[in-house]
Order: sequence, then structure tokens, then C-alpha cells
Amino acid sequence: MAQTEDEAPYFTRSGDTFVPESHARGWWTPDTVHGRLLGGLAARTLEHEHAEEGLHFARLTVDLFRTAPFAPVGVTTERVRDGRRIRVADAVVHGGDGRPLARASAVLLRTGTPPPGHIPATGPWDAPPAQELLAPHGRTQFLRFDEELRPVREWSGDQRRRSWIRDARPLVGGEALSPLVRTALAADTASPLAHASDDGLRYINADYTLSLSRLPLSDAIGLEATAHTAEDGIAVGHCTLYDAAGPIGYCATTALANPAPKR
Repeated sequence: MAQTEDEAPYFTRSGDTFVPESHARGWWTPDTVHGRLLGGLAARTLEHEHAEEGLHFARLTVDLFRTAPFAPVGVTTERVRDGRRIRVADAVVHGGDGRPLARASAVLLRTGTPPPGHIPATGPWDAPPAQELLAPHGRTQFLRFDEELRPVREWSGDQRRRSWIRDARPLVGGEALSPLVRTALAADTASPLAHASDDGLRYINADYTLSLSRLPLSDAIGLEATAHTAEDGIAVGHCTLYDAAGPIGYCATTALANPAPKR
């Protein structure tokens, strides 16, 4: 079956570098690579080089500290700690000149038997299944909806902020999206969910931290904004993440006030 434009990858592999395609351009500035894709590349490389059966990616922190020019990028990783029950690895995304553009840190924990006892936990949400709100699979989709389960273009006032996101494009040509990479790509959406106002998005994401009790079982990732606070142009926020079966973890985000992009 022929590949459609909506299914073309964000990057093409060329030796040790990843060459961005036109649809990898950033939202804030068109001559840059979108920050969420840098986090995706870091997660992808950490998974390729440090994953092991029985170890779960429980935490992934991505720092987005430099604008990435629209040019090939590379990723290097380092294993920081390798214990019996914990593995820690770092990744750096760098440009062609070697300058670091973003970094990531992952904590992998050994799975085991849960302890006894009851702990109050986050329950399933009442959102409609993704297949009821999203178009048939075949293109990347990001759908916002409110507490009345109505799709909305932007949120206003104190509406309950929820979304489903499903990436149809491969991150790297010839590679299927893994559950971890799919979640890392969706996690950057926590920033606009938590920080957008009724005047649009005026905070640019500086970092995000994913905390995952498990990986998603579905290709659609759900997010619900659960916290936002801001002072002096600095905002911090929080979202709960879901898949078709229920909650999978949380994403915390830090953002900086930024002028709206000129379109």
C-alpha cells in the first residue's frame, strides 16, 4: 500500500543523524524543528540502547533548552547507573555543529509483585473512546474536547481541558512508533493543555517529566489538565495521561512566557 503524505516520517535516518522532513517544523518558528520531536528522538534512542526485558521506563525528563535549527540532528546516550533494580540513562540531542539542543534522563525500574493493601488511586475518566471522536486511522490527530464531550477549537474560561492525540507518522522512517515513543511525543501536549489561556498559547515549554506506571496499550494517548499555576512569566502545570484502558501516569511541565508566533 502506498504511503500517504499524512503517514510520511518526521525524520529520515542518514548514518548517525536524523534529517527532518518538512512536517517536522516547529510551531513557534517555522525554520526550527518542533521541540516535541526532539523529546521523541531522545526517548527512541534511550529505548534502543538501554531497554531490557523486565525493566520499565518509569520516568522520562526532557529539557528543551535551545531552539533547534531546521537541520539534521544526532543523539548520544550514556548509562549512568546499572543496578539490580534500577537503571539510569541520559541522552543528548545535538545539532550538526555539536551543540546540545535538548537532553533527557530516563529511570528504568525492575518490575515485580505489587505489595498488599489498598491505596486510593486515579480512576478511569469518563471521556468517550478515541475511536468515537477521532477520524479513522490514517493521519496524525489532536482533538480537544470539553466537559460536555464536545470538540472545541480552543478552551475558554474554566472548562475542563481534555484531549486525545494519535500520531500516524513514524518518528523515523522505517520504524514503527513504540508505546514509549508515542507517549513521549504526546507528552509535550501537556504544556498547551495546562498553560493556554482564552487568548491562546503564550507559554513556551521548557521541560516536561513523564512518570509512568505502565506503557499505553492503545495508539491514542489521552491527556487531562489537572493543575496550572503561574507567576512572573513562569508557569508550571500537570496532566494525567490515559490510554483506552485507563490512567497510565502523569506529566509535569514548566514553561516560560513567550510572544505569540507571527503567522
